[in-house]
Amino acid sequence: MNHREPNIELYGVPFVATDYNGMPYRSLGKSGLKVSSVGLGTWKFGLPETGDGSRTDQKASFDILDRAIPLGVTFWDTANRYNNASGNSERIIGRWLKKNSGERRNIVLATKICGGMDGRTPNHCGLSRGNILDSVSACLERLETNYIDLLFFHNVDEVTPPEESLSTIEDLVQKGIIRYFAVSNFTAGLLATYQRLENKLSNRCRVVAVENQFDILNGEGTKHAGALSYATNHQISFIAWSPLARGLLSNRYLDPSKAKSGDRLFDEGTLSKDINEQQLNKLKKLYEVAKQLGLELNQLALAYTLTLPGMGPVIPAVSSVQQLESNAKAGKITLSLEIQKQIKTILKDA
Repeated sequence: MNHREPNIELYGVPFVATDYNGMPYRSLGKSGLKVSSVGLGTWKFGLPETGDGSRTDQKASFDILDRAIPLGVTFWDTANRYNNASGNSERIIGRWLKKNSGERRNIVLATKICGGMDGRTPNHCGLSRGNILDSVSACLERLETNYIDLLFFHNVDEVTPPEESLSTIEDLVQKGIIRYFAVSNFTAGLLATYQRLENKLSNRCRVVAVENQFDILNGEGTKHAGALSYATNHQISFIAWSPLARGLLSNRYLDPSKAKSGDRLFDEGTLSKDINEQQLNKLKKLYEVAKQLGLELNQLALAYTLTLPGMGPVIPAVSSVQQLESNAKAGKITLSLEIQKQIKTILKDA
């Protein structure tokens, strides 16, 4: 009989782990799923040579994904419609997973469905049973995996009865195709509606997180105001997308006159709208606090966001390994109560 030699590298594995490669993890809602405090938004990963509107090509994306694992940035967020409904963000991740299949277990992979995709008829959008099943199947194919760790409804469908949508998720969870369920761009009222319906169905399709826009300069905005408070009070994790305000919370815009091609707000022509005198004053004050602590502005912003009640992971998008490395450091930063109070005062200043 052949006896396999033991894998010595596995010896010493801790009975319980709270971090991975030095990155702290946090639970999503009341579930047992844990994710890296700093995740990775991949909304601009794609194939720009095809005209899909993406900003980060396959080679640059692979470099980022390669580096993410050693940094402990293992919560990867994508969606089927990213980059002009091309599916290319999912494809990039799928190609990487095919090349690095041994890492699949280390990654918490999240994607989203709802908007028009994979066809143009009215049945190719929304949260009907048919579109959910077809969309998830297409996502799996592009991601080159047989399960999705966390599936989001990307938006609300005001036509399909939510009971139909949630019962379909229940079926997919039972089959092991989806492991956890969440929603994105939802109001507090919609979250309450979904939670009431969950109690009538089963425990398997409960909303563990809501992913809405949030940054410390602008908060939640007006459309979804109150979702963070609701999530906090009902043990749903709030996931902040665009937590750096589309790059505004970084050193590059401290002098708007020096913004150049390659800077997102410059390229999109929104500098004058996004940076007014009041915002610029706050940025400069936050920068001084960061400087005193030996941090970059983006690191201070992310670290502070992670201290807020109800906050789950943050998922800043990056276009380079350097940006990824800088953001990842924020997950390991502990801000004193005094510094938190100082930041809060700056943000409240008129």
